[in-house]
Amino acid sequence: MNDSSIRNVVIVGGGTAGWMTAALLGKALGPQLQITLIESDEIGIVGVGEATIPQIRHVNEFLGIEEDEMLRATQGTIKLGIEFNDWQRIGHSYMHAFGDIGLPIGLLSFQHYWLRSRQQGDIHDLWSYSLSAQACKARRFDRMERVGSSPLTGLRYAYHIDAGLYGQFLRSHCDPQTVRRVEGKVVDVSLRAEDGFIESVRLQNGDTIAGELFIDCSGFRGLLIEGALKTGYENWQHWLPCDRALAVPSARIEPMRPFTQASARPAGWQWRIPLQHRSGNGHVYCSQFMGDDEAASILMANLEGEALGEPRPLRFTTGMRRQFWNRNCVALGLASGFMEPLESTSIHLVQSGISRLLALFPDRHVDAALRDEYNRATRFEYERIRDFLLLHYRATERNDTPFWRHCRQIEMPESLARKIDLFRSSGQIFREGEELFTEVGWMQVLLGQGIEPTRHHPLADAMPAAELDEFLSHIRTLIDRAVTTMPGHSQFIASHCAAAG
Repeated sequence: MNDSSIRNVVIVGGGTAGWMTAALLGKALGPQLQITLIESDEIGIVGVGEATIPQIRHVNEFLGIEEDEMLRATQGTIKLGIEFNDWQRIGHSYMHAFGDIGLPIGLLSFQHYWLRSRQQGDIHDLWSYSLSAQACKARRFDRMERVGSSPLTGLRYAYHIDAGLYGQFLRSHCDPQTVRRVEGKVVDVSLRAEDGFIESVRLQNGDTIAGELFIDCSGFRGLLIEGALKTGYENWQHWLPCDRALAVPSARIEPMRPFTQASARPAGWQWRIPLQHRSGNGHVYCSQFMGDDEAASILMANLEGEALGEPRPLRFTTGMRRQFWNRNCVALGLASGFMEPLESTSIHLVQSGISRLLALFPDRHVDAALRDEYNRATRFEYERIRDFLLLHYRATERNDTPFWRHCRQIEMPESLARKIDLFRSSGQIFREGEELFTEVGWMQVLLGQGIEPTRHHPLADAMPAAELDEFLSHIRTLIDRAVTTMPGHSQFIASHCAAAG
């Protein structure tokens, strides 16, 4: 290590963001770093994100975590996708399922063959060709890399976890020789006079902790990135108007679904997440169109099991920091920005931020080119997730409440409008750069929200009709057979990863 190498990293804040950062940095950079994590038991964590997306499995693999062990420790269950209810119109449901749909032929994506078949009278919907969607429908799951000896890929899955327990679990997997936890509240931040870099933080008990790189995981407060460095915040409420949430646990119900549910409400939406010991529920809403008491009443009236507490309120402003990395401080988690957990992206944004930081890890001089590239790439990811979330609101037939009429009139970013226009005119979807959501994900939500292509790619017409029918029928048969071999989701959990007690 040269003289300018970073040796001391200070993380302010625990929870999932803080302990994931500590675990991954400690594993990747090992003994060359001393990591100090400061957290206070008196400060609660927000923990709205109990549902994840498949990329979280990379974290466990990198850390050498055994999956069943993690699921037991976090009261976890399996997630194969998200069911959206009443978004396009009341009474309509669709699935954003993980994994592939159908099979491509040559250079052409599967949806063009499906679109051609549908235009010729085929009644099977897109999700008939999704193994995950059909497993969700049957409430089944098994670890399956491929469908038999066929070219069809198996189940791609994520988790439903207790976010608080997951943070504790990651803490237990940190090397104490590398990661030191300090209990306390940060009350002051010292900046270097010559360049404004953070030099140290002072705790309520008077202790001072110095560092060369600071990671702000302090939540909405942004104690370092905003409180000390005055970075600024970009408000996105004109695109994503919801600004409040209420969360409450309820008793577990059977059978446990292997998917998250997001059900539209008069001024927002409600989540339902099945865990082993309870169900997580929340109501995300816009205070411009609904009061807190009415929102709480709607939440409690739509629980499936007995409430296990009182609704816990959360207020937020959708958007992001103007810089995620400012001077020698990187903001992760809620300190970096917030987008409602409609597509379960909260924990993923922490994960991708850490991965990006490792790829661009600086020395003590903090080269501006590294910082600027981090900010550029992170902004791109945030903006494309924003577009994906806005698609759910903007592409709706609902006009039954003032909120939904407002959503229908939201002016779209050019990037989203371009994607919608391309799909509607040609059935084509192009994934830009390293944006999070795949063509298959975009396709499901576009179709689920009622955006229909006017034509398919002309190459799909080259296949004879009888051959196309046989091709599609064969995929459906393989999927149906695979699903029937799977145990029920509850049975799988009980057999492989049931939590003690």
